[in-house]
Amino acid sequence: MKGKVLIVDDEPKYREVLTGWLSGDYHVTEAESGAALQKALAQEQPDVVLLDVKLGDADGLELLPSIKKRWPETEVIVLTGAPKDDVEAVSWAVEATKRGAFNFIRRSGERFDGAKFLADVANAMGRRQQTEETSLLRRALETMSGTASPIFQSVSMREVVRTVERIAPSDVTVLITGESGTGKEVIADLLHAFSPRSKGRIIKINCAALPRELIESELFGSVKGAFTGAHSDREGLFRLAEGGTLLLDEISEMPIDTQSKLLRVLQDQEVRPVGGKTSYKTNCRLIASTNRPTAEAIREGKLREDLFYRISAIAVHLPPLRERREDIMPLANAFLKRFAAQANRVIKGFTVAAVERLTAFEWPGNVRQLQNEVQRAVLLSEGGEVDATDLSISKAKVPGDDSSDTNFTLLEGVERNAIVLMLKDTGGNKLETAKRLGIGLQTLYNKIRAYGIDV
Repeated sequence: MKGKVLIVDDEPKYREVLTGWLSGDYHVTEAESGAALQKALAQEQPDVVLLDVKLGDADGLELLPSIKKRWPETEVIVLTGAPKDDVEAVSWAVEATKRGAFNFIRRSGERFDGAKFLADVANAMGRRQQTEETSLLRRALETMSGTASPIFQSVSMREVVRTVERIAPSDVTVLITGESGTGKEVIADLLHAFSPRSKGRIIKINCAALPRELIESELFGSVKGAFTGAHSDREGLFRLAEGGTLLLDEISEMPIDTQSKLLRVLQDQEVRPVGGKTSYKTNCRLIASTNRPTAEAIREGKLREDLFYRISAIAVHLPPLRERREDIMPLANAFLKRFAAQANRVIKGFTVAAVERLTAFEWPGNVRQLQNEVQRAVLLSEGGEVDATDLSISKAKVPGDDSSDTNFTLLEGVERNAIVLMLKDTGGNKLETAKRLGIGLQTLYNKIRAYGIDV
């Protein structure tokens, strides 16, 4: 099902441009004024709202709280034309963030980068999905001691849930490990939500997504003139997370020299902005995560050993879905209930054939892949139950299946062929293959096993 985006802008030309960019991937609706937005608030909840600061009949920043009150899970991206200067732009951005905005984009002239805009919308859509997943796991936590059937039935995930319950109220640093798609960010959200810091913000940064020359400025802040392009002082994420939680996702991808500075911050509880001469005390809880096996990351020089010991006071490992198959159907049924309601469909469950297929599949993409599969099946199913024929994995290899390689879905087949060709090109060197494909070594091993590749 396509995500829903509401554009609130009084300029037809901009609405037309934004709709043209978004309509291929999202279901887009428009509101041309503050009054039109008020009417839209009575309609179906969108996933993302694109809100102009200056509307003909209203101030967008003044409307933002009412949007978040009516649709608390909707992410809002604030758009603005050309401010008078950078100071005004920063002021607007700060105010938008305080009022609950996900992001702030200047759209004037050459600064309105279409590719970056689409990436920002995709990130907001991902955060919206993450919020839903957090709610799902929150219900799992709440039912652990109740009479309702818990979402997690495996011993391993029940232990993870108990660990979260025990450590959430403390300020202890936590390292979350597990393959991509197992829900590391969701666990971080839960640790924050069940902690005394829940009234503060949880700030997240993907260490692999930022250029190495910018990551220190993002983390610690910078002063004007500290480097080329530093036209004003910048607050770092440690300061923005003051009183709350800071998640460093994929910490093993952080440059080693930055890791040493992070270690100093954790030891001294003080942060010095890039180019600054004075430090300030910091008060935020740190959570780190990685999809790399930590021993491997340390051995390869990707993660400082002393930093590892500092951030792993408590380590929470999320096992892959294939190792806890008893969780597959409880999760699938929870996703089915949610997506059927969103699609206004009456679907009572899965057929026996669908259950067999779901529980036998290897799920290389883990819970995230299962969620996407169920969402797709809800849209394609025609009866009152989801059948095996409604699943895109219905012809994929499962353990014990002797069918040919052509039985993979198109996307899986492309991925499998890429891995096979790269393995041949590297003479079977898995480490080099993983590097060339841009994936972790453990992820490569998982896909080799899932696709039945003979190395």
